[in-house]
Amino acid sequence: MEIIGIICEYNPFHNGHLYHIKQIKKKFPNSIIILVMSGNFLERGEVSIINKWDKTKIALNYDVNIVVELPFHFATQAADIFAFGAIKILDALHVNKLIFGSECNDIRLLTKLANAQIENDEFENKVKEYMDKGINYPTAMSKALNDIVGSTVNSPNDILGLSYIKEIKKQKSNIKPITIKRTSNYKSIELNKKIVSALSIREAIKNKISIENFVPKYSLKFIDTDINMDKYFPLLKYKIISEIDCLDQYQSVDEGIENRIKKQIYLCNNMEDFIKSIKTKRYTYNKIQRMLMHILCGFTKDEATKLKESVYVRILGFDEMGKKYLNEIKKEIPIPVVSNYSTSNGLLNLEFRVNAIYASIFDYQKQCELIELETKSKPIIK
Repeated sequence: MEIIGIICEYNPFHNGHLYHIKQIKKKFPNSIIILVMSGNFLERGEVSIINKWDKTKIALNYDVNIVVELPFHFATQAADIFAFGAIKILDALHVNKLIFGSECNDIRLLTKLANAQIENDEFENKVKEYMDKGINYPTAMSKALNDIVGSTVNSPNDILGLSYIKEIKKQKSNIKPITIKRTSNYKSIELNKKIVSALSIREAIKNKISIENFVPKYSLKFIDTDINMDKYFPLLKYKIISEIDCLDQYQSVDEGIENRIKKQIYLCNNMEDFIKSIKTKRYTYNKIQRMLMHILCGFTKDEATKLKESVYVRILGFDEMGKKYLNEIKKEIPIPVVSNYSTSNGLLNLEFRVNAIYASIFDYQKQCELIELETKSKPIIK
């Protein structure tokens, strides 16, 4: 039996994600699909417009067999750290194939580039040379690869794909990476076909445009059209002003960027204006957004260091096939398995904190519901 891994955020779950699952089922009809999914805060510093428990219900409704959480300390960091946690979890669950969306859809090219990053001593020196010129890391990486290999990639899913392949190799995993061609432009905000980008859907929501043609019906009912990072800006502003002289303790705040934050925080009243006011060519929009999210959630560099290799399997949900598979392998999973919250389990302390922050912008009833889901909920069973 094929054990297929998917790494995702589902912000929100849309027709492209459904296409991805259907293609897997078409090619591997008797497979078990295991989803490693980011929770309520995401890799690009965004907030999920569907909470993680509802995302779990959606995934199980559309033929995923097991959903596990990618912990915050992996899910909200740069591609290599994100990939480290995801591959570690999938490998522990005995996944033998990872199937991910790719703009280039060329697994040979991605493997060639991953090998260059791992095996060529010149790569890191080239990256440093470009970054010393004030270029941001993704661009520096792309230029360095082009110098060394004569080809490169610069689209988000391809860059993530590179990180997945690198981690598979570094961890000596038996997972085989397989690509599925992305059918939408990740940067496009056009709503001109059935499968469009998650970005275009979020933009449509912001502009009060109907998204019902681009999102499966079951997914549509869970989307919170009133949630975005601007809702958290007053909390972020208070946090920054109250800790104005110790911002550099937080993960991703480095190289003196805290000085720009200190200068601009008094002058801005929304997230987008604030990010634009502190952005330079050295920092991508996503990096700054991620950094501000780490400040908001109180995620420090010390905490990131302590949790650097703290990997566990937190099961959010499963169906009958998934339950049977988990029972078969449970004695062979080499990392801790968590299905119930416990205050004595330090692994989930960070998850409780960040999800209490996530819940804080909702009305009292919704806050209580989300906190209760975090502390009392057992895995969702389909």
